Amino acid sequence: MQRWKILAAVALVGLGFASGASAKTEKAIVAGGCFWCVESDFEPVAGVIDVVSGYTGGDLANPTYENHEGHYEAVEITFDSSKISYDELIAKFLRSVDVTDDGGQFCDRGSAYRTAIFAGNAAQEASAKAAIAEAEAVLGAAVVTPVLAAGTFWIAEDYHQDYYKGTNLILTRAGPKKQSNAYKFYRESCGRDARVRQVWGDQAFTK
Repeated sequence: MQRWKILAAVALVGLGFASGASAKTEKAIVAGGCFWCVESDFEPVAGVIDVVSGYTGGDLANPTYENHEGHYEAVEITFDSSKISYDELIAKFLRSVDVTDDGGQFCDRGSAYRTAIFAGNAAQEASAKAAIAEAEAVLGAAVVTPVLAAGTFWIAEDYHQDYYKGTNLILTRAGPKKQSNAYKFYRESCGRDARVRQVWGDQAFTK
């Protein structure tokens, strides 16, 4: 092999190693009402690697969609902290929900649909509490979203993952719709984005 080709190959390998070394994978767990919606909001965010829907915050082992009493509907966000920080993610999360509602979110009512931030360590706890204090200053109102210690995150059934992208036929109040269109119909009918914009104005993080 010619020397320039060897040098080029070594350089490319070196760049690959450097790129891998700069990545730092972390996780954030948040609850923001319907987990389909939170997944839909955060999967496109630059620096986010994956978003998984699930259940957390309760004592019930192996919760299911039919029985997750005591748990929140939540998502686990895996992200590259060299591209987006935990602080930035939490700021976006707070601006994607109605942080003044402690009875659920939008048309989804009940304890499973409340908002929460589940901190995995002391640094995340401090960051989340600082973000909430900043949000209260911006809104001039109390934020009811609690910061809780992260516990077991139970992954939801397969059919909940990437629900907003689905192609199955779903029966809705407006008739049969492709799953992705049924999701959009649900989200709009629920008033999620309209309420978030009402709460946050120009700072709203919505579709």
